[in-house]
Amino acid sequence: MPAAMTIRPHRSLSAKLLYALAIISALAVIAFFAAFPRFLESQMSKVRKPSASFSSSAHAAELHRKLLIADLHADSLLFGRDLSRRSRFGHIDLPRLREGNVTLQVFTAVTKAPLGINIERNSSNATDIITFLAVAECWPIRSWSSLQERALSQAARLNQLAQRSNRSFVIVHNRADLDELVRRKTAGENVVGGLLGIEGAHALEGKLENLAELKNAGYRMIGLAHFFDNQSAGSAHGVDKGGLTPQGVALIKMIEENHMIVDLAHASPKTIDDVLAWSHRPMLVSHTGVKGTCDNRRNLSDDHLKQIAARGGIIGIGYWETAVCGKDAKAIAKTMHYTANLIGADHVALGSDFDGAVTTPFDTAGLIQITDALIQEGFTDEQVGQIMGGNVLRFLKENLP
Repeated sequence: MPAAMTIRPHRSLSAKLLYALAIISALAVIAFFAAFPRFLESQMSKVRKPSASFSSSAHAAELHRKLLIADLHADSLLFGRDLSRRSRFGHIDLPRLREGNVTLQVFTAVTKAPLGINIERNSSNATDIITFLAVAECWPIRSWSSLQERALSQAARLNQLAQRSNRSFVIVHNRADLDELVRRKTAGENVVGGLLGIEGAHALEGKLENLAELKNAGYRMIGLAHFFDNQSAGSAHGVDKGGLTPQGVALIKMIEENHMIVDLAHASPKTIDDVLAWSHRPMLVSHTGVKGTCDNRRNLSDDHLKQIAARGGIIGIGYWETAVCGKDAKAIAKTMHYTANLIGADHVALGSDFDGAVTTPFDTAGLIQITDALIQEGFTDEQVGQIMGGNVLRFLKENLP
């Protein structure tokens, strides 16, 4: 047999092997992009106990049906799942928002988060896990390297949800939008509203002029810091934990001029002091705990609670264990009770941090557990209504453009 004929089968075998390896590699890449982000989300935002196992009092059930409920913080736009459909994991989607009788949900854009995130000390130079998530979930390529584009991409995702919803989900941009949402909800329509916020001024990429584009995209609430210090403000979990920078002072002025809202969640104590000194309008804390019931770096001091409330602000109490030093609705209600006793029930609100890489006692469909726990804590029906959403709706009515 000629030499050429003896090596032809080996060439054919090599070609088939390379082809098979290419197919396997392609399938592995497809599996990674299709399955891994869902797996990651399912592991990051868990529900401790199914809401179906909870049985409320008749009083709580009747009251909950009448409430206008508003929550100040959820990171659900960070993940690529379709929020119009019920999911078996995570904390929020439209079916569960409706089941929980939610009127308004604030959706907050996360644009950067350090690997190994913790509440004590994080560097802005640490590996960014959102870059990894943006690539894995096939966000627009320009967002892979741009924090502002990540915020714009998440805003576009919420706008697309509204466009597909046939007016059953609407985005609130101003007081008129809020009035219309409340009118429709009060009239018995099964409508849910959304409002956009940003978790950390680093999304501006150091350029104050970028605030205008973010406002045009629908953002109305601006958090100054997240888990690390940035060009505008110090984080409670950063390296230096400083206060407002000169750029941060200018940013406060621009936010107020644009009738946007300052969010002090994750801000360092020095940043909070500086904002209180420089601002002229009420501010809020979208999701937090309080040192009076759970003393750690993440939570607010009594002094800051009093000063924020004195300026007309509101405090969103979170549901995760580091916020309330507990694992159930009773711990959440206890924190709300302490805060209300200190600054008044009209300054307390819901600040779940749903879908924010936290484990909570329930998802948004189970919010009746808080209603029930607040009643057990001795709050009146009127006070429960304030805390569950009335305070947020009043605050937005007074401070949106």
